[in-house]
Order: sequence, then C-alpha cells, then structure tokens
Amino acid sequence: MLILLPPSEGKTPAARGSAVDWPSLSFPELNTYRAKVLEALGTVSAHEDALALLGVGASLQDDVERNTRLHAEPAAPAHQIYSGVLYDALGYKTLTPAQRRKADGSVLVISALWGAIRFADRVPAYRLSMGTALPDVGRLASFWKPQLSAALAESVSGHLLVDCRSSTYAAAWAPPPAQTVAVNVFTQVNGVRKVVSHFAKHTRGELARHLLARRGNAPQTPVQLLKATREKWAAELVDGSARKPHTLNIILPN
Repeated sequence: MLILLPPSEGKTPAARGSAVDWPSLSFPELNTYRAKVLEALGTVSAHEDALALLGVGASLQDDVERNTRLHAEPAAPAHQIYSGVLYDALGYKTLTPAQRRKADGSVLVISALWGAIRFADRVPAYRLSMGTALPDVGRLASFWKPQLSAALAESVSGHLLVDCRSSTYAAAWAPPPAQTVAVNVFTQVNGVRKVVSHFAKHTRGELARHLLARRGNAPQTPVQLLKATREKWAAELVDGSARKPHTLNIILPN
C-alpha cells in the first residue's frame, strides 16, 4: 500500500541544518526537472511582482523571499516541513518508531517543486502551488505529469494506491486506475451530501494515520481498504473503470 498526499500550503522552516542534498532525494531521476523548477521559482520570487505572480498575499512575503535562496536554506525531513490540517491529523511525531518507518516507506508526497518525495527526504520550506505557471516551465501540473509517470511507474507497480491528494495535485499525475482509490469526504444532511474542504483535509490525514497505525496487514485491494476504513467511519466504495480510479467515499456524521 502507498498513500499519496499533497504537500501542505503552509510549511515550517527548519531552524538549522545543512541544505538539501540532491543525490539523496528519492527518485533522483527527477533532479534535472527539480533544478529547472527551482531556478524558475527563484527568478519569479525575486521579481517586484512576485506575490502576484505566485498568487499569494502580502503576509507571505517572507516565504516568497525564502524561495530565492532555497539552495542554501536548511533542510529537514518532509514530515517536519509540511504542516497544516492534514499533517496535524496524521500526527507523524506521535506514531511509534515502527509506524514511522512504515510511513517513511508508504507515503509519497506529490510536490510542485520536488515532483515526488518520501517523508524522510530532507527539503527546505518553500512556497509554490501546483496550480502555478512559471516562466520556461509553464503550468506545473502539466510539466510534472510526464516526468512523474516515468519516475514512479516501477515504485508503484503492484501496490494499492490510496490517493488523498486534492484535485490541484491529482492533476500532476494519474496513477494506474485499477490499483488506485481516490478518497472523498462528505457530510450528509437530510439525504443530501456536501463536500467539506477543511474536514476533508483533516479526515484524509486521519485516514492516513489509521492505515499506518492499525494492526494487521495493510490493505492490498480496494475492498480491503473499504473494510479498514469502516473500522472508523461510514464509507462506501465506487468501482472505477479502465480510465477512472475507484473512489472511497467517507461520510461524516452531521
């Protein structure tokens, strides 16, 4: 089983430490493309209209300035850098050592800057969304799609993929539909379902934690994933097709 996560928009910078060690990153075949995105991001972030070009507000000025020096910024494991609702719910720090090892091997983060990384990969904090377009790179989801398809093919082969990404990050890579289950979260009031974005992030983080922390074998099929999910939530499975992944719908109580 592999769990696909988006990065958090907010990140916690490392206070100290060495800069990113490119050869040590997972999927080193992506390094050429990572370097191209990092260079374009640094150029845009130094522009006088950087905030507008990156689609962020004035409160994120320091984050954008940090983008101009990412080669030298302290790096830390991705599970420390990424913060926010989903990652708080996952709670990596409170997992047991065995569960952390499982997370390090089972979680893939699809990133606008790094393409794909694992939890133990050391990276600096950065500010960049997959929905952004950069000079000489273009729209990042389109840029990464062929690169990730090639780089991840062998690593995901034979695994059940639990896709907890948002639509913005799902656009960057379409894993094999037959082995992928996209996770949706709804509330239901008077028989009417509503998508709740904040609670969706939180519940996806809780689901990731549950799958990493529960006893027994990891789910190997969509049906086994449904069974594991129903240990904590009301849920249903919608079968996929040759072109569409399966869908796991979690229904939260009103």
